[in-house]
Amino acid sequence: MINKQKYKDFCKLENDLPIFSQHWWLDAVCGKDNWDVVIIEKGGQIWATMPYYTTRKMMLKMVFMPKITQFMGPYIKYPKGQKYERKLSYEKEIMTELIDKLPKVDFFYQDFSPSIQNWLPFFWNGFKQTTRYTYSIEDTSDIDNIFSDFKSNIKTDIKKAKKIVNIDTSLGIENFYNINKMTFDRQNMDIPYSLDFLRNFDKKCKENNASKIYFAIDKENNIHSAIYVVWDKQTMYYLLSGGNPQFRNSGATSLLLFEAIQDASKMGLSFDFEGSMIEPIEKVFRAFGGKLTPYYQVTKAKNRFIHSLFCITKG
Repeated sequence: MINKQKYKDFCKLENDLPIFSQHWWLDAVCGKDNWDVVIIEKGGQIWATMPYYTTRKMMLKMVFMPKITQFMGPYIKYPKGQKYERKLSYEKEIMTELIDKLPKVDFFYQDFSPSIQNWLPFFWNGFKQTTRYTYSIEDTSDIDNIFSDFKSNIKTDIKKAKKIVNIDTSLGIENFYNINKMTFDRQNMDIPYSLDFLRNFDKKCKENNASKIYFAIDKENNIHSAIYVVWDKQTMYYLLSGGNPQFRNSGATSLLLFEAIQDASKMGLSFDFEGSMIEPIEKVFRAFGGKLTPYYQVTKAKNRFIHSLFCITKG
């Protein structure tokens, strides 16, 4: 508990810490008792942290990614004026200390933030890595330029949707859950979280002024689609979405995404689509003109059998 209290204080002071590593986010998506954090302190100052979520599957103890959480992994502060070689040496030192303090589990899995581009210390300690991709618009300051980079079909969808739907941000989490569930139902999939889970999560986000829900509604009050975005002090993230299959061709989701990107611009934030490795979804995100951005999926299993059981297939 001492480490967690130190970490909560650290979160309040550290401007560059991603939203997915904030203590209140972890409370919401993991449960207060299901996460912990490794801290590296030197000279009375915190220089690195690595929160983690622990769970059990098939009687096996695991560090795993929490629900609706895009990135975790190490967060490292760097001394000023480091040369490149010294920075790499420093990362090796810090990451090795973090690894040594992680709990011993049967299976470890985290998606590291794109800011972590050096995973060599994890490789040297027996971890495996798969490169995955997201799309991001790093500079949102010029909306006209962003719109011009959209593929023609996205521009057409936006123009069409403007004639059919209006945007509403006041309909609440219950309406969002219902439209979100439709997307899973259409694919004959179970929605991976309950309404109560999403209610609690949304409450935490609102308390921290870190989220917004956009709905596209027609004149008959039909909800065509909805998206849920969250943000920290650097980036807005396209977290969740849903659509009524009856209105899939209205272009509403493209309109909502463009509205969110414009809000990110007003807030001085980049925009991350939380990209997918599923080809049809990747095609849509690419059409918004974002930059292909790699990130690392890092795993370690007690043995090959366990690794094969929990091979990650995240989209």
